[in-house]
Amino acid sequence: MTSAPRRPATASASRPLATRRQILAGSAAVAFTGAFAELFAGTASARGHSGYGPLLPDPDGLLDLPKGFSYRVLSREGDPLRSGEGLVPSNHDGMAAFRGRNGRVHLVRNHENRVTGRIGVPTVEGLTYDPAGKGGCTALELDARGQVRGERVAVAGTAVNCAGGPTPWNTWLTCEETEDRVGTNGYTKDHGFVFEVDGADPRRTGAVPLTAMGRFQHEAVAIDPESGIVYETEDAFEKPFGLFYRFLPEKPLGGTGSLRAGGALEAMRVPGVPDLSSIQETGARFDRVEWVPVPDPQASATPIRLQDFGPKGVTHAQKLEGCYWGGSSVYFVSSYARSAEGSAGDHFGQVWRYEPGRRRLTLVIVFGPDTDIQLPGESPDNICLASGGGLMVCEDGGGAQHVLGVTRRGEVYPMARGRQNIGTAEEPEWGEFAGVTFSPDGGTMFVNCYTPGTTFAVSGPWR
Repeated sequence: MTSAPRRPATASASRPLATRRQILAGSAAVAFTGAFAELFAGTASARGHSGYGPLLPDPDGLLDLPKGFSYRVLSREGDPLRSGEGLVPSNHDGMAAFRGRNGRVHLVRNHENRVTGRIGVPTVEGLTYDPAGKGGCTALELDARGQVRGERVAVAGTAVNCAGGPTPWNTWLTCEETEDRVGTNGYTKDHGFVFEVDGADPRRTGAVPLTAMGRFQHEAVAIDPESGIVYETEDAFEKPFGLFYRFLPEKPLGGTGSLRAGGALEAMRVPGVPDLSSIQETGARFDRVEWVPVPDPQASATPIRLQDFGPKGVTHAQKLEGCYWGGSSVYFVSSYARSAEGSAGDHFGQVWRYEPGRRRLTLVIVFGPDTDIQLPGESPDNICLASGGGLMVCEDGGGAQHVLGVTRRGEVYPMARGRQNIGTAEEPEWGEFAGVTFSPDGGTMFVNCYTPGTTFAVSGPWR
């Protein structure tokens, strides 16, 4: 999530940046190239739309929404957990919604706490990996009317739980965005793993690291529902940057616990492309993607991205974050790249599509500074498919924070704006959004404010 200070990239002198006001007001729809349309193949709606209108100021000062939409605060950090286990932890991050019995919904929510986190996830016997870790997940249970009926610890004692991804068998894979070893920051165990969480019955999954999936700065995962292969992003903002991985499980699609059986971890190599930021043309395609075995998935002596992958190396990218499966492809996001920090090129965000059946990688879209699609100073981070087609994107940058919609036609529109801030009147600092996801029936959008930690349920006339 917020791993590095946000500094705007330098605009091209020949192509000035559009202003935030121009984009968010929708005065001119942003037209994406034909390659971007592939992103929405197979989604529910074939009709694009230009959004839901301007955002109206919230009299309660929390969340601005379009006319006809309303929100409910489901949970806020510092409130008592309904289970009586302690307080709602800080730093709400990645999240997913799962269908329960009798119309119920189970929300599983990450808490990206470091050892300095204000309110850690309470330690619970049988659900705690490392008592020194303040990160983890909490689970909310909503009834058929959307009312909160339960809230409890789902896994504890982990560290820097950023994003993750759902499995085809309705569990959540929560990812630690750290490589801290035992003895670092007081930890009693190594960190940098993925943990499986059952939001309906957390004790069924416990607190067991899926070590074969690698120890690195995890961000997000997505699973191919046909093969069971797990794709993983690494959020490394300092050079050498992160890698895009795939994990081939010994027992694919075997249900809860099957990923514990082990498997093989590989890293992506795009021949002739050592750094994805060097590719700036939307629609650029590479048809010979290779996968290279990771020498030491546990990074026992050397971080994976620094290991020896042979003379051809592997492909790196700065700030690999969101990752999800759609249709027959996996999509992943590079939130930004800055040549001043060692990247081969500059951009405000890339969305990549990998088609396993064709071994093909395509740059679906790139945001500024030298393209026609520009979100100045902002970057795509958490991202999900909207219930009626298109995308919902959480901004990750400075200034007031938004959830942005992107239609099938490629129009960008504002869906929500945060009103909370944690700075001063002179230097406000807004809490960014994270964990955007939809209920199984598509009727409710759930989203977190990172700081102060708040989980919202947004309802209204969704198209």
